[in-house]
Amino acid sequence: MRGFWLVVWLLIPVVALAYHMGPGQRRLEMDRVDDLVRSAAENAEAEKWLEATSLYDEALQILPEDELEQGQRIRLELAKAKMFVKKLPEAHEELKELVDELAASAEPNKELLSESRSALANSQYYITWLMRLEGQPREVWEPEVEGARQTYRLLAESSESSGDAEKCKVYQKDLEATIRLARMDLSELQGLPLPSQ
Repeated sequence: MRGFWLVVWLLIPVVALAYHMGPGQRRLEMDRVDDLVRSAAENAEAEKWLEATSLYDEALQILPEDELEQGQRIRLELAKAKMFVKKLPEAHEELKELVDELAASAEPNKELLSESRSALANSQYYITWLMRLEGQPREVWEPEVEGARQTYRLLAESSESSGDAEKCKVYQKDLEATIRLARMDLSELQGLPLPSQ
């Protein structure tokens, strides 16, 4: 019996090393991802957008591929941060891909899909504003503003049906602003300051 316990005692370091080299490495990676995301969120809250984009990007690089939902959440936050560092077109394309990916999945995270749609509608609104200031023809900017209008309407209706009056109110205001942007004369638009997030 003494020999059995001696073997067990000697195997403990071997088992610990095997765990550390196998599943333990994944846990270390996930801990590192969590630290990066937390730091990125703190930087975003402090409006240090460049640092936030860098940290979100680094987190995406080391995130295991099978962590799909967490990857989608990080991609959303990265795209939102990119809108503040003069990468609006890039963020806009990434948000389109993300919304399409989430909408096509069998069981999407509804909250994540809603947040992604909202961010996409915001990017469409700002893209439209910039296109109009650049003097782009209506055929170029109208699909973007129409997409934003439809998305804000969808979000307002779904918020209303779920009983979230506060979000519904915000989305209705965004919807009204989008309609005003589409109807506004270019001379009126040029007299206004650029909208902020």
